[in-house]
Amino acid sequence: MVKLVSIAAAFLILVQSFNICISDLFDLTDLIEHARFHSEKYGDNFFVFLSKHYGELEADHNKQHTEEEKDHEKLPFQDQPHMALLSAFVVKDLQAYQIKPADDIVTSTANFFYQASYSNFEQEGPFQPPRAA
Repeated sequence: MVKLVSIAAAFLILVQSFNICISDLFDLTDLIEHARFHSEKYGDNFFVFLSKHYGELEADHNKQHTEEEKDHEKLPFQDQPHMALLSAFVVKDLQAYQIKPADDIVTSTANFFYQASYSNFEQEGPFQPPRAA
C-alpha cells in the first residue's frame, strides 16, 4: 500500500510539473486546426509547426506573420508557468538526534493529599472514589 501511494504521489508531481491546465486541454482543437492551416499554406509538418510556435523558430515566425497573432493567442500552453516550491526535511538517522539523559537528574517525591469529597451518610453506589486500604 505504501508503494502504491508513493507511486501515485510521484506520478501526480510529474503531471503537475508539465503545467497543463484544463483550459489547455480544451484548446487542443485550436492547435490541431492551426497545424492543418500551416500544413496547407506553408507545407509544414507537425514538428516544424511545433518549432514555429513553441521552439527555436517562434521569434522569427511571430515577426514574419503578425496577421496570425489572434490565432496564436488561442493556442494552448501559451501561459507563463507559475512555480511553487515544496521542501521537505527527512531525518534518516534518528539516533544522531536523540537527547541523552543527564547524570544529575533531580528526583522528587509526590507531595499531595487526597481527601474524599463524599459523606458516609450518603447511600453508597458503584461509582465511588477509591479508598485507602
